[in-house]
Amino acid sequence: MAAEKPATSRLPEGAGDAFREDCPGRTVLDHVTSRWGVLILASLRERPLRFYEVRDRVGGISEKMLSQNLRILGRDGLVAREVEPALPPKVSYSLTPLGQELAHPLQSLIDWISACTPAIVEAQRAHDTAS
Repeated sequence: MAAEKPATSRLPEGAGDAFREDCPGRTVLDHVTSRWGVLILASLRERPLRFYEVRDRVGGISEKMLSQNLRILGRDGLVAREVEPALPPKVSYSLTPLGQELAHPLQSLIDWISACTPAIVEAQRAHDTAS
């Protein structure tokens, strides 16, 4: 009798290839690389934060969008929600080990964007002037 295959092998062939239209990783890619996903994950990189701390760190995000994105990132296994019994309950958010692994390359992306923004803005101006 053949050994049972691991659960991950039950995914469709090519499931880990984000270039394929039917890859489930595309949904995760959308969540992680959304405007808010990147910033929320990066904000939690150093330590757990309370809801209002994440909101204040990620300028311009509404409470509704923050709540929605934290829920999605939690479902993806990237963010953990911890409720401390108190009155009122204290809720904090942190990165899971999977989220921590992802936060490092995301921070590199943010650092690259920060460093290159002046050159990108100049390229945009040059393009718009030429158009």
